[in-house]
Amino acid sequence: MSEIEITIKLLLACIFGGIVGIVRERYGKAAGLRTHMMVAIGAALFTLVSIYMAIEFKGVDASRVASAVVTGIGFLGAGAIIREGGSVIGLTTAASVWAVSAIGLAVGCGMYFAATVTTVLTVVVLEVLSRVEKKYISPRKGKDL
Repeated sequence: MSEIEITIKLLLACIFGGIVGIVRERYGKAAGLRTHMMVAIGAALFTLVSIYMAIEFKGVDASRVASAVVTGIGFLGAGAIIREGGSVIGLTTAASVWAVSAIGLAVGCGMYFAATVTTVLTVVVLEVLSRVEKKYISPRKGKDL
């Protein structure tokens, strides 16, 4: 893998993470632009390193790094979840960080189409469905129907 290809992959992961991060930033969430960019970049780099190790050191299982990234991001996401009174906050932030790590893994593997579609779907879920939820679901939460 060339240095140019590595640079392009890391930049693309940064951009995709930034796109999701901007949406979270607009809602004033603690995990915003920089956090999402860093998670995507880190996941992409871990993927690139695991691919390199699998090529250079025969017998190394590259998929183990991906599973470790997913586990590590799970711990990061768990830190974003807070119980406040009778409600739980931070679940969407944890999920968006988890999704961005998957986007970074996909970019690192060269799955650009999957990463692009996932970025678009993530933004749609965060932005569009938030409006739908506020208009049709949130006013009725906790009320007997």
